[in-house]
Amino acid sequence: MKFTIKTTINASLESVFNAWLDSAEHTKMTGGEAKASTEVDASFTAWDGYIWGKNLEIEPNKRVLQSWRTSEFSDDDEDSLLELLFSNTNDGTEITLIHSNLPSHGKQYKQGWEDHYFTPMREYFI
Repeated sequence: MKFTIKTTINASLESVFNAWLDSAEHTKMTGGEAKASTEVDASFTAWDGYIWGKNLEIEPNKRVLQSWRTSEFSDDDEDSLLELLFSNTNDGTEITLIHSNLPSHGKQYKQGWEDHYFTPMREYFI
């Protein structure tokens, strides 16, 4: 299963990109504790340990590719892939989120991205 969603954040591309990969900023912008890194192959956690994975590829201020799973994945589920594309717009930064290789229950995460990431991020970056 795979889906793509987009949002625009009223902030500079550098601010949004850096916040995604910074533990303190990620925690502040989402409201859930996060441990993040700018290093490829580094592990991360988000939302108080509900989400975890590893940074697979990072192109500064352009793209992040991560393995991604939650505590709702079964041991038999493969990691999903989360790809984030960042681009400048007249209104700030557009984020294109492509979430793929999800288990059968994975469609629930589409609304989760809006409720637990994009909405709080838009409020954080006012």
